[in-house]
Amino acid sequence: MRIGGQPVDLVRYWWSMAEQALASARRELDAGAHPFAIGRLQQAAYYGIYAALLDRQVTLERDSAVRVAFMLRFIRTGLLEAEWAKFYDQLVEDRQEAESTAHASFDRPYVEAQLARCGEFLEQLRPLFVAAIAEEKAPADRQLG
Repeated sequence: MRIGGQPVDLVRYWWSMAEQALASARRELDAGAHPFAIGRLQQAAYYGIYAALLDRQVTLERDSAVRVAFMLRFIRTGLLEAEWAKFYDQLVEDRQEAESTAHASFDRPYVEAQLARCGEFLEQLRPLFVAAIAEEKAPADRQLG
């Protein structure tokens, strides 16, 4: 089965990766590994965006290209509020700091807040491609009526 020119399984795979990265961020937070939690949060958002872009026949290989496509296809079109672009940019900055700065430190309340926001972001993003998956199943139903 294909959706938006992409196999449904591929879209589902990247969405599953987003959910797994979010769960991993929670585990890292619980373990006190805040920089690692920040990295997983950025990955969760990225994988969710990537799944939604695949649904729209957009296949990109560079992280910067994914960000630009996200801005063009979801923010500028009004499908998502501009606050989500700012949120994603902050996650990218935080991850870069976590991975490239010696002794990078993020306090627990900040990471908890980002974790909650990332969950909200994925909930906002999910319907933008799940509806298309449902539409792909609908033709057989339409033939019955």
